[in-house]
Amino acid sequence: MAGKKLAKRSVMMMEFDWILFVTVIILSVFGIVAIYTATRNTGSNSSVIVQSVAFAGGAALLILTCFFDYEQFQNLVKPIFIFSIATLVIVLIIGTGDTEWGAKSWIRFGAIGVQPAEFAKVCFILTFSYHLSKVQESINKPLVILGLLLHLCVPLALILLQPDMGSAMVFVFMFICLMFVAKLSYKYIIPIGAAGIASLPLIYMYVLSDIQRKRIQVFFNPELEPRDGGYHVIQSKIAIGSGGIWGKGFLHGTQTQLGFLPTPSTDFIFGVISEEFGFIGAMLVVLALFLVIYRCIKTAQKADNIFGRYICTGVAAMLLFHTFENVGMCMGLMPVTGIPLPFISYGGTSLVTNLISIGLVMSVAYHNKPRSVFDVY
Repeated sequence: MAGKKLAKRSVMMMEFDWILFVTVIILSVFGIVAIYTATRNTGSNSSVIVQSVAFAGGAALLILTCFFDYEQFQNLVKPIFIFSIATLVIVLIIGTGDTEWGAKSWIRFGAIGVQPAEFAKVCFILTFSYHLSKVQESINKPLVILGLLLHLCVPLALILLQPDMGSAMVFVFMFICLMFVAKLSYKYIIPIGAAGIASLPLIYMYVLSDIQRKRIQVFFNPELEPRDGGYHVIQSKIAIGSGGIWGKGFLHGTQTQLGFLPTPSTDFIFGVISEEFGFIGAMLVVLALFLVIYRCIKTAQKADNIFGRYICTGVAAMLLFHTFENVGMCMGLMPVTGIPLPFISYGGTSLVTNLISIGLVMSVAYHNKPRSVFDVY
């Protein structure tokens, strides 16, 4: 009997995704190191302390989420959705923001700040995955599609009111990926995609704020405002290029340590990494992030039900967009949107959210049902 229990425990531990877990932990710890060097010239370690506390709490939540059966979240979908919408409404009423970027995205509790849009991403992954799993068989019916669009538009509209275009783009990308995985017919994908592209000029003219339009203009021509909107990208590209293959060395990045690189611990932390750790260090970070995304996709493929498959797909989509957008904007290949680099950029809410998301993916892998009568448990 004791031998059987030991065998059962051994099989269960095999379901614990050690590769994903260790990679995420290494990325998070490296992020704290990168934040330290990015903020060293400020003479304060408060950012490092906050990120370390967030990492400790987030890692604990990751493990708890992993061992919690993700299928139980199906019974909590309504409270999760209500919580998500309520926090997005509250931030519009009492939230604070950044006058430089024009977004009112934070709820402050003294020295502690919380960004509801980050938690809303995880809530959306859970609630939308459940919604999709319930309408899977009739995914291509117009009324079903309309209901799914409404599910997206409620949080999306509240986020656009902040306005937080970066987070809004994450929601849209997750929606597209999940609908594609759910096998939405191309007779809807093609016309909707064409309509979306055709509406871009109208969105630019009538939806985007002046600050957001300026970011797009600067994206196409950073030299347009070399001392204002284009300054961030110009300095980031200088930092990335000056790092060379091996980098200038830890704490020796001139753009970073002399304060030329703006927001080095958040939006442009990839510039810090590239300057001090070089092309090799930057590529190792990118490869580690893509390994995390790959493990999410593999878990989605192995999931024994569509709810778990959609959860993993949503997390993979979220991390992919964050990685692509952050690295792209640091290199001048994407507009500046304030999207953090997953597990690396400073931001307690973002880090905790990402770690909880990984916990959900690991829960899907850990709680997969036996696939054979010869399984021990």
